Amino acid sequence: MPVKIPANLPARELLEKENIFVMTDDRAVHQDIRPLKIAILNLMPTKIQTETQLLRLLGNTPLQIEITFLHMGSHETKNTPKEHLSAFYKTYSQIRQERFDGLITTGAPVELYDFEKVDYWAELTDIFEWSETHVYSTLHICWSAQAALYHFFGVPKVSLEQKLAGVFQHEILEPNEPIVRGFDTWFPAPHSRYTETRREDILAIPGLRLIAESPEAGVFLVTTEDRRRIFVTGHPEYDRDTLKREYERDTATGNPGYLMQNYFPQNDPRNLPEITWRSHAHLLYANWLNYSVYQQTPFDLNGISLT
Repeated sequence: MPVKIPANLPARELLEKENIFVMTDDRAVHQDIRPLKIAILNLMPTKIQTETQLLRLLGNTPLQIEITFLHMGSHETKNTPKEHLSAFYKTYSQIRQERFDGLITTGAPVELYDFEKVDYWAELTDIFEWSETHVYSTLHICWSAQAALYHFFGVPKVSLEQKLAGVFQHEILEPNEPIVRGFDTWFPAPHSRYTETRREDILAIPGLRLIAESPEAGVFLVTTEDRRRIFVTGHPEYDRDTLKREYERDTATGNPGYLMQNYFPQNDPRNLPEITWRSHAHLLYANWLNYSVYQQTPFDLNGISLT
């Protein structure tokens, strides 16, 4: 079933070429079912690329989804045309009275700052609090996962000696959890970050469950006891060449100061990377949509409450 998006969104053409089922607004209004309302708070500077990556995963399920893209009203976006934001995005102030089945919050290149020093921290924490009563389930990715863990549970982020980047193997610790249903015991996923969330800090919080971790990359997947908040410290949504482009960007400014691990064949950046994480990425998002959102959300969104 399709993801419902505006007909002129740039991601549409690429997704259709990949046989991802997308549906324009005009076609969707003629169907007599309620689509899931999913908001995506896109904090990434490369917003258009991130849109495509997330829509690719959300569009591969038997569910019709209506997407609302959000950007920070308190932050000036420099890498995305203002015309694109005006055409396809809303701000928190514009949707704060609405309710959603699900919310995705993305990573952001601000992890070396203290949380409170990020210029949109106040607005982000407002969104976190709003989601408690206006969103049924939230999926936090990378930096926003760290931010949400810190805001709700006081879990700190810890700086690494050098950037952790590459593709790492992860072990499922709770195989009966719905969010990892169908996963292999071990699965790969990309990471790209300068900080980490430590397992001992997660295990010290009674309301959190550590679902998957990596011997090399550490904590990967955490949920709350009620499974309504999912925290993913990596980037399963990344394309084959996303890490490659990040590495080339960092190399262009001098010595990048880190090695890209388990990514380039023969560890040679001149080789085209293989994509090994796509199937589990699709499964993670399908499980979230099915078990945390579709199977749980009330038909009348006014009935949403986390309290």
